[in-house]
Amino acid sequence: MSKYDISKILANEPIYAGKAKSIYKIEENEKEVLVEFRDDITAGNGAKHDVKSGKGYLNTLISTELFNVLEKNNVPTHLIEYIEPNVMIAKNVKIIPLEVIVRNIAAGSLCKKYPFEQGQVLKTAVTQYDYKNDDYGDPMLNNEIAIELGLATEEELVEIKKLALKVNDVLKGFFDEKGIMLVDFKIEVGKTADGQIVVADEISPDTMRLWDKETKDVLDKDVFRKDLGDVLEKYKIVAERIGCLK
Repeated sequence: MSKYDISKILANEPIYAGKAKSIYKIEENEKEVLVEFRDDITAGNGAKHDVKSGKGYLNTLISTELFNVLEKNNVPTHLIEYIEPNVMIAKNVKIIPLEVIVRNIAAGSLCKKYPFEQGQVLKTAVTQYDYKNDDYGDPMLNNEIAIELGLATEEELVEIKKLALKVNDVLKGFFDEKGIMLVDFKIEVGKTADGQIVVADEISPDTMRLWDKETKDVLDKDVFRKDLGDVLEKYKIVAERIGCLK
């Protein structure tokens, strides 16, 4: 039972509404926000869109479980509390407008833009930053551009990369034990009121590529992107394997 009146908060206009989540202000505590995971699913920067009943619930469950796994391994996140079915109370952070991507296996845009073979295991985890800005199509950028745009300082970029690689180490091992390959993922990070950089937003099959370790079946949003079948069934498989859906 939350200390907040969730229905009252959700009756207000969100302070931010993204493609699949809405953020609400908590009047009683400016250091916290309410995150609602909606049933929307998109691909191609919103060009493809659908609503899948129960998808928000699954992503909230999975994100909560993975945030808890990270916290237990000394990776700071914005998670405070999970509230059934599709709500999370989180730290009110200032999002750094970068999509931080870590790749273990070549897939997706990496194979479209560079001469990698789909499924090629990379010798070392590859990290990249994309500028989180729909108007510019979320372009890739390097440290110098990020600094010049005022998105982050050099010191913050070093910390962000270290954080992303720690996330990769923790989740790669965690998923491996569940019979799942962590192909790649993207995270967003934010700064708390006291300046700490934490993993924010979500970590779910919307933001990761996950393949079955034995069959190489796709268990993530690529099922929706490429019309490979029932995307919710794949999300349920992930939730069941990591133990958050009985």
